Amino acid sequence: TFPHFAKHKRKMIRLTVQMILLAFLVTFVACNPPPLPLDDIAIEKTFTPDRCDRMVKSGDFVRYHYIGMFPDGKKFDSSYDRSTTYNVFVGQKQLIAGMDKALVGMCVNERWMIKIPPQLAYGKDGYGDNIPPDSILHFDVLMLDIWNTEDKVQIKTYHKPESCGRTVQVSDYIRYHYNGTLLDGTLFDSSHTRMRTYDTYVGIGWLIAGMDQGLLGMCVGEKRIITLPPSLGYGENGDGSDIPAQASLVFDVVLLDLHNPKDEITVEVQSLPDHCPRKSVVGDFMRYHYNGSLLDGTFFDSSYSRNRTYDTYIGKGYVIAGMDQGLLGVCVGEHRRIVIPPHLAYGEEGTGTKIPGSAVLVFDVHIIDFHNPSDTVEITSVKPENCSNNTKRGDFVKYHYNATLMDGTYIGSTHTFGKTYDVVLGAGQVVIGMEQGLIGMCVGEKRKLVIPPHLAYGERGVPGSAVLVFDVELVDLEEGLPEGYMFVWNSDVTPNLFSEMDKNKDAQVDAAEFSDYILQQVKEGKGRLAPGFDSQRIIENMYDNQDRNKDGRITEDEFKLKADEAAAHDEL
Repeated sequence: TFPHFAKHKRKMIRLTVQMILLAFLVTFVACNPPPLPLDDIAIEKTFTPDRCDRMVKSGDFVRYHYIGMFPDGKKFDSSYDRSTTYNVFVGQKQLIAGMDKALVGMCVNERWMIKIPPQLAYGKDGYGDNIPPDSILHFDVLMLDIWNTEDKVQIKTYHKPESCGRTVQVSDYIRYHYNGTLLDGTLFDSSHTRMRTYDTYVGIGWLIAGMDQGLLGMCVGEKRIITLPPSLGYGENGDGSDIPAQASLVFDVVLLDLHNPKDEITVEVQSLPDHCPRKSVVGDFMRYHYNGSLLDGTFFDSSYSRNRTYDTYIGKGYVIAGMDQGLLGVCVGEHRRIVIPPHLAYGEEGTGTKIPGSAVLVFDVHIIDFHNPSDTVEITSVKPENCSNNTKRGDFVKYHYNATLMDGTYIGSTHTFGKTYDVVLGAGQVVIGMEQGLIGMCVGEKRKLVIPPHLAYGERGVPGSAVLVFDVELVDLEEGLPEGYMFVWNSDVTPNLFSEMDKNKDAQVDAAEFSDYILQQVKEGKGRLAPGFDSQRIIENMYDNQDRNKDGRITEDEFKLKADEAAAHDEL
């Protein structure tokens, strides 16, 4: 039985090998069908894009490149050789039957190898000298464009700002950037490469019809993909250069600016002070800070970066018309946003640097102070219960103060040094506005003085043209002498005045004798020097006035009282 078994085993092995070979042959035949005959089209997808927004359907118009070959690889035709795509309607018998059927379902940028049997190509007749009868045709096809006569503008917004107070309407003027491509992604134009926006009116025929439609309803800062069929683009002829005939167009747009020629300025009050005793009017001089930007947020200027306010008259044409309007009716301390259309700003030309032509401007403004050249000192007073003796010109006063700008910026304070500020009113020792503000005060009275710059430190102040605010408290008051006097007698003058001064009895009074005598009279309360001045300087001046011949001595003939002199002299 072993040899039989061995024979049987060998037979079984042969059968197994035959079955394996048969299975292999069946598999090989199934994977590699013979080139002939073809009963129908055969498609090999050599490249499929990751994204396919649209597939060819019957009735669509397509633009594609192709290479036509026989099965042996010999080329019989190519659109590349003609440097133009093949443009045709699908499913309307404008193509051989096999291509009409094969192109359905293709995506833009997809590449197929399409094999077409003779009965779906040129059949038994072939085509001229190029395609013999009964030829199988291979077409290497790259789809570039698909559209339909029923297509409209397609809009896809891929970014929209959080705030959109206004959208593009017919007759608006806009500024935008764009990249323009064909449907296959080929770039034909870009405003970015020219580094300037495209500026135009919308909806009145200044643009191709599809863009006139596609830009409507956009917000500043919005980004859109606008896809146009050729009928709303450059149609059957293209643009003669970069845009071929019958091409769909794709515009990737970002809107930067939007206005209408009928626009006026818009004002948004962002914050108001609690107290607003006065609002600005035409002719006021104003100090303000600002940040200036374009409508899309692009910064172009700031007073903060220069660390100084912008100072100007308003309503007088010193600034652009929109700012002249936007700064009226503001309060000191107010924050407001002023949006100015170009015809009230820098117009079609811009500034030539940071502000482009036809740009809407946005100013975020903080009002620091304003005044009018006709302004006087503004006084707010809190008097004590007993207020009988009031200050006047010539009085010597002592007071404390805190000084700020109108926006509260600290300038200085006597409290910092722990001592009063001491002046003689009317002597020009303080600014005019302070002298005016101190007149009529009594000890213990508190005043708030708002002093315009022309009564303070003027254009050269720190800062220039600043309104100053002083919170003042009068601490002490010493009554001054009558106007024109630096020394007065408290009682009747002795008839022996000269001889009393002449201590050494040499019939003349020297400077030392004169000074000693006057100081003694003051000490004893018989006379009084003008308060707030250097006593010695006063006495020296008095002595010089009496020394008529300027020989350093006063004789009795030279010596006269104030009452005997012309009013122009400050003497005894």
